[in-house]
Amino acid sequence: MNLFKKLLPTKHGIIGAQKYCRAPFCVFLHSVPDHSVEVHSREQEVVIALGSNVGDRLNNFNEALLLMRKSGIHITRHGCLYETAPAYVTDQPRFLNSAVRAVTKLGPYELLGSLKTIERNMGRTSGIRYGPRPIDLDILFYGKYRIGSDILTVPHERIWERPFVMAPLMDLLGSVIDSDTVACWHSFSTNSDGLFGLWEKLGGESLIGKEGMKRVLPIRNHLWEWSEKTSVMGILNLTPDSFSDGGKFVSVENAVSHVRSMISEGADIIDIGAQSTRPMASRISVEEELDRLIPVLEAVLGMPDMEGKLISVDTFYSDVAAEAVKKGAHLVNDVSAGQLDPNMYKMVASLSVPYIMMHMRRDPTTMQSSENLQYGDVCSQVASELFSRVKDAESTGVPAWRIILDPGIGFSKNTEQNLDILTGLPVIRSKIAKQSLAASHAPVLIGPSRKRFLGEICNRPAAVERDAATIASVSAGILGGANIVRVHNVKDNVDAVKVCDAMLKVRTQL
Repeated sequence: MNLFKKLLPTKHGIIGAQKYCRAPFCVFLHSVPDHSVEVHSREQEVVIALGSNVGDRLNNFNEALLLMRKSGIHITRHGCLYETAPAYVTDQPRFLNSAVRAVTKLGPYELLGSLKTIERNMGRTSGIRYGPRPIDLDILFYGKYRIGSDILTVPHERIWERPFVMAPLMDLLGSVIDSDTVACWHSFSTNSDGLFGLWEKLGGESLIGKEGMKRVLPIRNHLWEWSEKTSVMGILNLTPDSFSDGGKFVSVENAVSHVRSMISEGADIIDIGAQSTRPMASRISVEEELDRLIPVLEAVLGMPDMEGKLISVDTFYSDVAAEAVKKGAHLVNDVSAGQLDPNMYKMVASLSVPYIMMHMRRDPTTMQSSENLQYGDVCSQVASELFSRVKDAESTGVPAWRIILDPGIGFSKNTEQNLDILTGLPVIRSKIAKQSLAASHAPVLIGPSRKRFLGEICNRPAAVERDAATIASVSAGILGGANIVRVHNVKDNVDAVKVCDAMLKVRTQL
């Protein structure tokens, strides 16, 4: 028979637990040996951990996520991606680890069976316990249930001692407990302050970046540890009408020469754009954008100087993104965060490349209208609107570990609002963290370079005269937590980045 037992919140409670963990509270389910017991109810929210250290680890993750979706597991959130040292059996390759939140109508044993089938189909064998495996899928939480049997224990019995499990699990939560189910997950922990307290007891964020666990962003077959230093993205505009350098690099020869110069000056990424997004810019077609982009992209990819460097394509068209990635571009930089092409999220998900999601309201022709400049609290609203788009992208199949956030300086903001963004990056992260710690950990890109608001402040009507102001704004952004800076003048900004990074290193050592 089944034994159901209501579990009340812990004695000391956790933030939000009493507010959210009301009836039906959490339930203990003990099943009989034949494991025939299933939970027959509405969809259940579940957490599933992923690990891989054999073969193409990134491809293993992508395949596992695809097979999970096909098995009736709808993934709604992804943790960050971690490369971790092996535990228990240490003489084996390093692991990739993450976790996902999902909803499913599968009962707990049906879910277990589906995950085991995926593991077998991907080449998992019994092997050594804790030994190498192409994929490892574990149920960490199943709805509000504790489940105990000889083949399934939920919560997973060793969550609490494993930083490589706890880190991505925490990413799936917000700093504010927002549902009964999440409150129950906190109450299942062995700490009176819930999962947050347990994570801090293990070491929390201080563990990230150490040799044993690194938060990474995958780019093709490379793992980019983006927090090690601030990256400089050099701008290559192929448009005749961009606000700063329109018409200067429309020929392949001039474009290649400019890229060579930016690389020699220290650029880490080259951002190639063939469609102007300045205020009031008219939109060109996919075909015209590709005609401008592809010849230059092919030439740049063929440059020996590009060894070890990255190329992003600045486009809001999914078809342009697809063709650019097919040719060899590494990232997609979308000023609309998917708002100007309904197919962009699906395309980025299928391309498996990093996706830069920028905040903008409407499109370049309307973004500076009085309506689109209305904010109560610009940092809070930018955070809320960006997270809403991240949530949609994740639900469509874009993992959080491939997302880069851009608050959109100069897009749907006036001078004062741009300054609020530059000085308020920590606020934006903290606001996003209330809903998703994974999204709050994403790399942040800023692009104040030569923007009009700098000219207004410094009385510099010509964009090319705003480089000193750009350096000041870039420096403020880096010290506030920006990880990538997009600039026209690479040489001077590389020096500013080096100084800021040195200051941040000293700060962390205090």
